Amino acid sequence: MTDAHETAADRSLRTTGGAPPDDAGSSVSQAPIPLLEPREGIPPVIADAAALAEVTAAFAAGSGPVAVDAERASGYRYGQRAYLVQLRREGAGTALIDPVACPDLSGLGAAIADVEWVLHAATQDLPCLREIGMVPTRIFDTELAGRLAGFPRVGLGAMVENVLGFVLEKGHSAVDWSTRPLPEPWLRYAALDVELLVDLRDALEKELDRQGKLEWAREEFDAIASAPPPEPRKDPWRRTSGMHKVRRRRQLAVVRELWQARDRIAQRRDVSPGKVLGDAAIVEAALALPANAHALAALNGFGRVNRRQLEQWQVSVDRAKALSESQLPQPGQPVTGPPPPRAWADKDPAAAARLSAARAAVTALAEQLSMPQENLITPDTVRRVCWEPPATVDTESVSAALAGHGARPWQVEQVTPVLVTALSRDES
Repeated sequence: MTDAHETAADRSLRTTGGAPPDDAGSSVSQAPIPLLEPREGIPPVIADAAALAEVTAAFAAGSGPVAVDAERASGYRYGQRAYLVQLRREGAGTALIDPVACPDLSGLGAAIADVEWVLHAATQDLPCLREIGMVPTRIFDTELAGRLAGFPRVGLGAMVENVLGFVLEKGHSAVDWSTRPLPEPWLRYAALDVELLVDLRDALEKELDRQGKLEWAREEFDAIASAPPPEPRKDPWRRTSGMHKVRRRRQLAVVRELWQARDRIAQRRDVSPGKVLGDAAIVEAALALPANAHALAALNGFGRVNRRQLEQWQVSVDRAKALSESQLPQPGQPVTGPPPPRAWADKDPAAAARLSAARAAVTALAEQLSMPQENLITPDTVRRVCWEPPATVDTESVSAALAGHGARPWQVEQVTPVLVTALSRDES
């Protein structure tokens, strides 16, 4: 039994930094303290080259990890660019940087590139940080650390409260951060988001170490930091909400044409696509195949659209209706992996039995280790190994199969024994 198995079984253990709450609630015994103001007050927003140079020098001269956060304008603006970047480091204090006024932060990024960056839900912020020249080599993700440590609630506010005993005000998380000037309450909220991030990191490191999971976490953090930018999504229009209602290829073509027209307009206006035309309206038009703008206006989502815009949308519908059969999109995207699990029983009953046994075994192990199943091993990896298992099922072959699908060494070590058992049942 590993240290992680032992500490997961002994839920009475606690550290001064806080540990995963048990069924009774928070691991912090006293009432949480509201965190109302940053220690040094709200810093001025950095919006020119001279101020940015001063901040860069200060953070380069600081000590210890650097807390990093970014605010986007999801739901308001096109894309996921950063509209505010927050940093905090011992010896440098807190900095709030306007990446609209200072769009190139590569100098700052280079100054702290070799320092450990502490982020919460790093995969959400790293893409927009990369766009402005900030790319870390080492990270500590406090959300992922919380998952691995077994916390049931891993939002920043919940983690700070459960681990450190402070309450963060979270009322401005969904505001339009492209607003200029940014209101003072928003800036206070933004500064407080990095105020305790390094403290949270230190407490979680101790807890992960206590549970025997610190090396596991480091492997996960390294995988995130070294991951290449994701490839552009193929046929993003297929993710339109409500697509399950659209069955015919001609209707799919209408969705594609309207989605692409909407995307061009949203990008030109720099607004969220949903503010141009809702997904529900796109699906309504695809199902109805309206003959003209008048018929289009009668559909849900188009009633308040002016005549000129209606005619523009109708042009997209007509374009789809005029396509030849060979130009119409196929009903589904090409499947590169196993078929949907619901089809396994008919296609390959033995594989379905393997998957059922493997899922049960992985679920039990995840519960034993007090972490979400998807953090122990991705469901897609389990499906792929069960659909095409090694010719000879043993520790070496299953370990190789897991590693070949991108599992980290700690995941391979933990999951291989239970998968060998589950896959071997098929041979017995």
